[in-house]
Amino acid sequence: MARYEHLPIYKKAMELAVYLQNVVRNFSRYDKYSIGADLRDLSRRSLMLIIRANNAVNKTDVLRELVECCEMLKTMLFFAKEVKAFANFKSFQHAASLAVVVSKQSEGWLKSSKNGRNSESVAPQPVQERAHTHCAPSPP
Repeated sequence: MARYEHLPIYKKAMELAVYLQNVVRNFSRYDKYSIGADLRDLSRRSLMLIIRANNAVNKTDVLRELVECCEMLKTMLFFAKEVKAFANFKSFQHAASLAVVVSKQSEGWLKSSKNGRNSESVAPQPVQERAHTHCAPSPP
């Protein structure tokens, strides 16, 4: 089994899952057992999908599922904000920023796997901009 604890996406997803586990405790009883349960489940599911994707030979299908899970998690976070489930805006803001980071990393991982790098066993690091070089035409 490939190691996954060092992956930046795993670290952020774990941070988000732990944060949501703690912040949902402050939700009202009604929201804790409905919206809160969904948030906790989606965050744990994203962790499991990261591990599955890291171990998969063909990562594309699992990564698509991860991207979808991240989108559902972000949507549920915004829904929880709209129904005022969060105790304050700051707690929502922190959860949303972590969710956005995990979502962007999952989309990048999916994009890189579609570019023929399915055999990699680790998630790609964020892509840095490369300087474009122009070659002068060779003389005839």
